[in-house]
Amino acid sequence: MRKLKSIALALVAVVTLSATAQTKKIDASKSGINWVGKKVTGSHEGTINLQEGALIFKGKKLVGGNFTVNMTTINTTDLDGKGKASLDGHLKSDDFFGVEKFPTATLVFKSIGEKANDVYNVTADLTIKGKTEPIKFEISVSGNTATTNLKVDRTKYDIKYGSGSFFSDLGDKTIYDDFELAVKLVF
Repeated sequence: MRKLKSIALALVAVVTLSATAQTKKIDASKSGINWVGKKVTGSHEGTINLQEGALIFKGKKLVGGNFTVNMTTINTTDLDGKGKASLDGHLKSDDFFGVEKFPTATLVFKSIGEKANDVYNVTADLTIKGKTEPIKFEISVSGNTATTNLKVDRTKYDIKYGSGSFFSDLGDKTIYDDFELAVKLVF
């Protein structure tokens, strides 16, 4: 009887350990975020650095995640010289992301549903400029990499500069409300 109890306890311990969530830290140096912002007359693109983050798994199933982005690293890659310096500075200013007062943005997974094998529907809280709004997106996991594409409506975070939704006389100076992020996470 004692041996049977020991075996039962060992099985419970194994089942408990396998059901425990495992946090996998993101390697920020190997991960990347590319952005694209569009306006009536064209678009601009660039990068921004992930400061830290983690994905949480139960077995092989994604069950959580949280990330911090270093907003001071906004970098335009389709311009150089004065044009690049000007746009980088403007994006960092209070007209856009106000990085002096808000040096980071965060994303925290709130719910995850499995869409297909290794593809998940995520609802998360995105905080930019101290304002938190829900956002939905798909994320794919393969090996030690996760990828996603997000569309963010900047006006939800009080970033209204050049928005045709708020200013009617902008003409070809209008900047679209949505910007796109292509994210690669290596863990």
